[in-house]
Amino acid sequence: MKIAFVGKGGSGKTTLSALFIRHLAAAGRPVIAVDADINQHLGPALGLTDHQSAALPSLGAHLPEIKEYLRGENPLIRSAEEMIKTTPPGRGSRLLRIVEENPVYAACARPVALDEGSVRLMATGAFTEEDLGVACYHSKVGAVELLLNHLQDGRDEYVVTDMTAGSDSFASGLFTRFDLTFLIAEPTRKGVSVYRQYKEYARDFGVALRVVGNKVHGQDDLAFLRREVGDDLLACFGQSDWVRRLEQGAEPALRELEPANRAVLELLREQADAAFDARDPQRYTEQAVHFHLRNAESWGNAKTGIDLATQVDRGFLLGPARAGRLDAAGV
Repeated sequence: MKIAFVGKGGSGKTTLSALFIRHLAAAGRPVIAVDADINQHLGPALGLTDHQSAALPSLGAHLPEIKEYLRGENPLIRSAEEMIKTTPPGRGSRLLRIVEENPVYAACARPVALDEGSVRLMATGAFTEEDLGVACYHSKVGAVELLLNHLQDGRDEYVVTDMTAGSDSFASGLFTRFDLTFLIAEPTRKGVSVYRQYKEYARDFGVALRVVGNKVHGQDDLAFLRREVGDDLLACFGQSDWVRRLEQGAEPALRELEPANRAVLELLREQADAAFDARDPQRYTEQAVHFHLRNAESWGNAKTGIDLATQVDRGFLLGPARAGRLDAAGV
């Protein structure tokens, strides 16, 4: 399953995405964690030191190698230089699996040992002063979009992405690349404003959205979220001494997390698992093509000097991974 965490800056989005990742790993589920936030905090939230987090390879820096690997022997893509972030796969493309070894993971993913289980962590790389005037941050997260377009994940396998805060996720088709999106909302007007933006924009694309309340202090806060969010409110993560200890630099064991909050994480897992059965490979593939053609017309054709519409393999459908094998076929 491909899962995204979004929300206003300071909502607790990264903390909850890290807790969800830990919960999955503790259950023995294969997990790839992706830090796609402009502020790279997922590594420290998973227990890395600042030095270890800063040493993570940048997906953006490895984009040429990623493109070359994914291009494979696709006859519609003549070179990696002609690929953009939305280039869809076709027959001959190399597809990624969560549980495998490949050059992309070797270059860009690093194992993170947790107190219960372990995960692979990938990071887009921080937006630095050197990027100003050269590229926007969305060029960095373009590597994530390209990877998700070429990913075949199966049941009980997870990619969990900590997205950039606010409504910046709408600047590309990346927000459509997930089976389920958890929006973390505080019980304030600013806290639910991102929810309104996200829901309105995502409605046309069938994006599955569940709201998780955070920093909820009592019944008044809960009533506010229920009034503003309605049926999209899935659960509320309560005040947590465990999280406070973690933020103070301690390394508490996950089994010490408050039972009520651990139950929220399990509810999120159940929702994620249910999303697998609701998948529509046809729509997923068509949306990838839609955003590719839109980007091609607006800037991609001019940048590459070719008509990028010719990269679309109209007979290709990116189906789910089944029984340990790749299952992409012409239709």
